[in-house]
Amino acid sequence: MAAQPAKTGATAGRPIPKAPPKAPRAVFWNDPRVRGVFYQIIAVGLIGSAVWWLASNTIANLNARNIATGFHFLGREAGFEIGENLIDYSPSDTYFKALVVGMLNTLRIAVLGIILATIIGTIIGIARLSKNWLVAKLASIYVEVVRNIPLILQLFFWYSLITEFLPGPRDALHPMPGVFLSNRGLKFPLPAHEVAYDLAMVLFAVGLIAAVALGHWAKKRQDATGQNFPTLWVNLGLIFALPIAGWLLAGAPLTFNAPVMQGFNFVGGASLSPEFSALLLGLVIYTAGFIAEIVRSGIQAVGKGQTEAALSLGLSKGQTLRLIVMPQALRVIVPPMTSQYLNITKNSSLAVAIGFPDIVSVANTTLNQTGQAIEGIAIIMAVFLTISLSIATFMNWYNKHIALVER
Repeated sequence: MAAQPAKTGATAGRPIPKAPPKAPRAVFWNDPRVRGVFYQIIAVGLIGSAVWWLASNTIANLNARNIATGFHFLGREAGFEIGENLIDYSPSDTYFKALVVGMLNTLRIAVLGIILATIIGTIIGIARLSKNWLVAKLASIYVEVVRNIPLILQLFFWYSLITEFLPGPRDALHPMPGVFLSNRGLKFPLPAHEVAYDLAMVLFAVGLIAAVALGHWAKKRQDATGQNFPTLWVNLGLIFALPIAGWLLAGAPLTFNAPVMQGFNFVGGASLSPEFSALLLGLVIYTAGFIAEIVRSGIQAVGKGQTEAALSLGLSKGQTLRLIVMPQALRVIVPPMTSQYLNITKNSSLAVAIGFPDIVSVANTTLNQTGQAIEGIAIIMAVFLTISLSIATFMNWYNKHIALVER
């Protein structure tokens, strides 16, 4: 048996330290992770039980009253007119097509409202920061007035203004050739169906895509070389000159389908109904007041030193705002702007108050005729949920795209 080495030096006479005792293992019901999973299972079970009880109770009550359920009614003939439609529709079409028409009307209002409210709100927000006393005060009055009057009252105001104070079709205002404004709405000419116009529209879309691609290329080029590319003039040429060139090459026709007075109303051309005009005006003017405050706060969030530095480099005030201030302000503006875009979409449901046939109005008519109230409300909810989530997804992507990247 080998002899143990003698303890020498500093270790001599010291006891050998023992390993710390192991902590007793907690029983499973005292483990926080186990309890967390257990409580989640209980919560999911309770929610599932509540949903099952509500669904079974609803189905039992509907069966007791002989009320049919399901979406089979969508294939039946609708039998009612829709005053405004972007696609061909007649009362002999199905309820499904009628709901599609209502959804497209909602999308039209939402898209136009978002574009116009953004433009007007941005202008007013910048005007509030103007050094011109009159401009700044007028912008402030606009914001304070429109934000503190309920939207439904503004819709009634614009609808009454159009229908009650504008003259009838026979005495319609005639501000320019082919354009008539009356209590029946705005009538204006449309280009007749010609190959040249179709070619111009295609080239316009191509020009827009090319302009976006050119903007990305010019930005990368400037980041790499520091050289600025005249994108403004090139983009104007792509967007406007290219369609005009295509129209000229196709014969440059000038045939228009203009509105003509016939009987008690105009026929031909295109029109904006009083309901559509009042709804668009109300939504745009109301939401622009909130967007103006968002833009103003975003600009003020950029340090004054940024503006002073830009001006000291010789940039004009317009260049400073466009190239220095607004790109930084967007990071503050975009998140709350998303909420305003969602508000425009959801507030469009107030169209039912002035008779515009949006998805809510069409679905209400459908459920009144078929008795499918639950299904009708579910369709309305699904449409607005889909549109809102699409807007939120796009705005979140854009917000991430313009965010500062840490290096």
